[in-house]
Amino acid sequence: MTDIVSASPELADKLVKLSLEAGVVIMEVYNAASGIDTETKGDDSPVTIADQKAEDLILKGLSEAAPGVPVLAEESVAAGNIPELGDQFFLVDPLDGTKEFIKKGTDFTVNIALILHGRPIMGVVYAPARNHIWVAESTTDAWEADVAPEGDLPPASARTPLKIRALPSEGVTAVASKSHRTPETDEFLGRFNVAELVSMGSSLKFCMIAAGQADLYPRLGRTMEWDTGAAHAVISAAGGRVLTLDGKDLTYGKKDRGYDNPHFVVYGDLEPPAA
Repeated sequence: MTDIVSASPELADKLVKLSLEAGVVIMEVYNAASGIDTETKGDDSPVTIADQKAEDLILKGLSEAAPGVPVLAEESVAAGNIPELGDQFFLVDPLDGTKEFIKKGTDFTVNIALILHGRPIMGVVYAPARNHIWVAESTTDAWEADVAPEGDLPPASARTPLKIRALPSEGVTAVASKSHRTPETDEFLGRFNVAELVSMGSSLKFCMIAAGQADLYPRLGRTMEWDTGAAHAVISAAGGRVLTLDGKDLTYGKKDRGYDNPHFVVYGDLEPPAA
């Protein structure tokens, strides 16, 4: 049995470094004069060489940083490589928001999460086109920082603690998906006093709430565990919650579901609506 790896600033820095290195690879493809070649996976979602190169780099780095801890990674799963997961494992989405990446937008991220007993205990979300990173070093300590384009590790002095904000008196700022907005989402949002609605892609929506820039994000559509694990760690460490529609904590390692998520809602300083 593999020993349990503890969340620590040292391991967090290793995950940050991996995400930054993956970001360099991704931006090389993003900025290439030849354009971005795209293929379609079995689930009709797009994939690029940047996805695969970034994942290969991250998998190699994780095997060195935490030998023996299994990794559930998006492109590996798409290729049929699904490891046997135990009490602890990593979740990797090397390029969340591939559609945004292909369109040369900026709403795409590198996501790495560490899961223990179904809960995210550490996570890194890096937006290479925005040169910004959000990190949960543990279940109670999260920070964000600007990142130099060269991919250097942000020093401690550049790291700003993350904490959800108190709910503004004027009402809720909600965030919704750019490419997966549904009528069910609008109906759910109608149960709150929404003062502002921001459209954004990838796991950046979680990070906005963690940084005190928004309060609510309902996702009433399909997502996979690697889409949410890292950002879930960040919002949880910042004081927020990720709950299913029946008010239960979103958990990980759901083999019986094929590692997809039920519908969920990310809450800042908000209570779920009454049933």
